[in-house]
Order: sequence, then C-alpha cells, then structure tokens
Amino acid sequence: MSNMRVYEVLAQAFVAEGVDTHFALMGNANMYWSSLLAQKHGVRTIHARHEHCACAMAGGYSRATGKIGVASVTCGPGFTQIMTELACATRGNTPLVIFAGDTELNASWSIHELDLGPLAVATGAHYVPMRHIDSVLECVREAFHVARFERRPVVLGVPMDLQQQPFPYLPDYKPSTDLGPTPQRAQPDPALVDQVVEMIAAARRPIIIAGRGAVHSGAGAALEALAERCGALLATSLLAKGLFDSNPFAIGIAGAFAGNLAREQFAESDLVIAAGVGLGHYTTEGGYLYPNARVVQIDTHPRGLWQGLRVADLHIRADAKASVDAILTKLRERHIALPGLRTHVLAQRIADEVIDSKEFPVEPNTVDPRAALLELDRVVPKDWDIVVGNGHFTNFVLTHMRGRAPERWHVINYFGAIGSGLPAAVGVAVTRNDGKVLLIEGDGSLLMHIQELETIKRHGVRLLACVLNDGAYGAEAHKFRAHGMDPSEAIHGRGDLAAVARGFGLRGVTVNALGRFEALLREHQKGDTAELWDVHIADKIPSAQYRRIHFGEI
Repeated sequence: MSNMRVYEVLAQAFVAEGVDTHFALMGNANMYWSSLLAQKHGVRTIHARHEHCACAMAGGYSRATGKIGVASVTCGPGFTQIMTELACATRGNTPLVIFAGDTELNASWSIHELDLGPLAVATGAHYVPMRHIDSVLECVREAFHVARFERRPVVLGVPMDLQQQPFPYLPDYKPSTDLGPTPQRAQPDPALVDQVVEMIAAARRPIIIAGRGAVHSGAGAALEALAERCGALLATSLLAKGLFDSNPFAIGIAGAFAGNLAREQFAESDLVIAAGVGLGHYTTEGGYLYPNARVVQIDTHPRGLWQGLRVADLHIRADAKASVDAILTKLRERHIALPGLRTHVLAQRIADEVIDSKEFPVEPNTVDPRAALLELDRVVPKDWDIVVGNGHFTNFVLTHMRGRAPERWHVINYFGAIGSGLPAAVGVAVTRNDGKVLLIEGDGSLLMHIQELETIKRHGVRLLACVLNDGAYGAEAHKFRAHGMDPSEAIHGRGDLAAVARGFGLRGVTVNALGRFEALLREHQKGDTAELWDVHIADKIPSAQYRRIHFGEI
C-alpha cells in the first residue's frame, strides 16, 4: 500500500513524463489533481478563464517547445467547451494531453454526466477512459505515448470517485519515453533517388517547396544546395515560412499566399520537388498552382490522395534531409549541374517585387494595413516570436512580414477558427518568458476571448498584442462587398480596445497614424507588463488574396 490516493499518483506520473507547465480551468473533477501538481510538484500552472483557452494555451506551449502540452478541465460543460481546440490540435498535429475530470463511476445520476469518448473521437483526438484502479498508470502512459509518437491530442477521462480511492500498489511508474522507438532518420530507396535525379536532369524550370517536415529535419541548407545545383527556385509552405527568406531565389509561400511573380513561375514550372510538405489544398491552390509540372513528394508519411487532390507523381517515404543529401550525392557523382531558372534578371525581379502596390483611399484616423505591417516588420526585432490569429488580416501579415526563422512563426489557423490567437500567444509567452512575443490579431477574434487579458495580468505574462481593428468581421465584410451586397451585418464598430486592456490592468494604446510603432516599442520594452496596441486599420482595403479569389482581380 502506498498511502497515496489515485489523484496523487496521477500527478506524480505526469511529472515523471516531464510535465513542467500546465494550463487549467479548475472544477470539482480536476481541482485536487491540478492543485497538487502546482503546490507539491512545482509545475507552473496557468489558470485560464475559459476551458477552450486553457487548451489553446497548451497548444501554443507545444508549438513553441516541441513538447507535449498539458491542460486540464472539469467534467460535463467543462469538457464540451474544448471541442474546437481539440479539432485545431488534431489538424495541426499538436501533441496534447488533456486531463478531463469525469463524473463518478458509481453515481446513480449527475447533472454533469456526459459520454466524453464520442465527442473526443469526433474531433480526431484519441480517448483514454480511466475505469479501474489497476490500470490508472497504464492509462497515463498510453496518453503520453500516443500524444508523443502520433502527434495528436489525447483526452484522459478520469472519474472523480476513482481519483479519491486509495492506491493499493507502489507507484512504480515507467514513463512513455522509456518505451518509445529510438529516433532515427528514414533513408530513401536508392532506386527512387535515381528516378528523382533523372527527373532533375530533364527539368528546365524546377521549383523546390519545403514544409514543416523539412524544418524539423534540419534540411534547409541541403535544400538550398540542391536548388543551386539544379537551378531551382525556392518556396515554402505556410508552416515553413521564413526558411529561405535570405536566399535571392526564394519566392515566398507557395499557394494561396503566393505573390504574382511566384504564381507566374509555378505556372511555368516543369518539376516541383516537395520536401516535408503535405501539398494540400492551400499549398497547391486546389491543384492549379503548377499544372505543367511533374511532382516529387519527400515525406515520412507521403499521401497519394489528400484533401481531394492527387499529390505527386513520385513519392519517397523518407526523411527530408537524408533524401536531399542522397540526391545531391548522386547529382555530384553524375556531374549534373544545371542553370535552371537562376539568372541575374530573375534574382533582380524577385528583389524588386512589391507584393501589393494597388492604391486605396484611407479614411481619416485609420492606417493602410499593408503599410502598418511593413512598419511593424521593420520595427519589431527578428528574434521575436510572432503569433498570428486567423481572419482576413492574416493575409496582410503573411504577405508583408519577412526575415524571421520558421520556428518564430505561430500561425493559428489549422481549423479555420477565430478566437485562438490570444490564448496561443499566452502559451508561447509562458514558454519564452522573455517578453519577446508579438501577437497579431483581429478585433473580432480578440473579442471572443478577451477575458484572457485578465489571465495575462494575474500571472504576469509578458507579451505585446497588436490588434488590427477594422470594426468588423473583415472576411465576411469583404466577401459581401465582392458580391455587391450590404456588409452592415458584419460590421460592429471599433470600440476602444486600448481602454479595455487598461481596464484589465495592462497598458493600452490606440494607434491611428503611421510612424508610431518604433517609439511605442521602446516604451513597451522599458515596462514589465503586457501591452495592447489597438491599430485602427482602413476597413475597405481587401488583401491581394481576397481581390484575386473573391473580387476576380487578375
């Protein structure tokens, strides 16, 4: 007999799994476990004001660290609040373990009673129900093992009465890290490498696309060497943004966020080599981005069909860096080196390109969002983490901000949901603990969970929030206008978000003119609290992406 209750043993097991930070909204089904985690084991615990936000904070923590994010919620309505974030984490391959307190196993009735499993599984999460005292530690180990090695969220359902039972055994816990496979680089099939080399030798307009898998593999330098060897241009998926920003032949993000020059080059390409990238709907513009190209996909989990699209002509199931190194070796052995697309003229065109130069009238006391983002990009140091919420404004951010490592970008749009940027930024800021975190968010998205400004103040979280405030749900307003319809139902007014921030005890500043960011940043860095800039942007300037997709602009 251990003289411990089950919730105490569970807390000890979580610590053994390496948990150092935990995000929670406390209720009667998780209160004893979460309190013990903080008070006895010294796990930093951030108490959110909404269950969705607790999980989104854990997601931000995971994306910033590469570790498993841990959150806890109570039973019934505490659990139903987190469905959106579970779906976001599933789509984003974000490893989370959610300690979900559950109603009593032996109760005849509870107002909070709910079958957690079907809801969790419907989001794509894995569900581990804890039902017997003999298997509680095995359940914890399974949860962490699945999260770590399948890279997806796991819900651990823990009944309240089971938590309070005396644990009848010695709490001898072997963490999931002791049982997992040894990390290794999957090597490419030499015969497939030869096929890629033949395709490169025959190509005249090759383009390389790198994704998040290439970043994790450390393949950036090898891909640049390959591109130089075969005369290829370089592009990335959204999740690898920034990987090649310093290369003179880099053309930015492939697909929906591509500029006109990149779209022109993709349309004429005869070979696309994709490394560590899924080649889904947005990256390939629904399959129309490179209609004349043969496609090679290098990925540890390649797909023949994904998001309704045929992905590639040749798939190599292997690590990105190992595969690119093998291809380079074979090219050198065969003395194959091609000019491809690389000319001084094209390099100059890339350097001189202005992504969006169309002029629009700007209302008094507002700023052009494109100019504001260029100024922000120039002022904010490149070693800051940039957390980007989801909305029409996202197009401006991803188009006009450059020169940052992919690990510094956190674009929260895996499920197309708004409202997750602020809590995700809290998770990143808790991880960095240096104040060098910039959240760029829209007003409608921020207002969904603005109560977390109180969490930021209470826990002393240091970050800077730049809210691009158009007084509307901008995406919907622009789509209404594109169809000649009245957008008024999508317009709610700007409000005074800076005053709201000050009401929560933070610094808040309204920005309605260009040229202020540099001085404001200096003042922010002198302080020791979070700050919100309420940037009033002109509300009738659609992004280049929206003008092309919704307004039919060529």
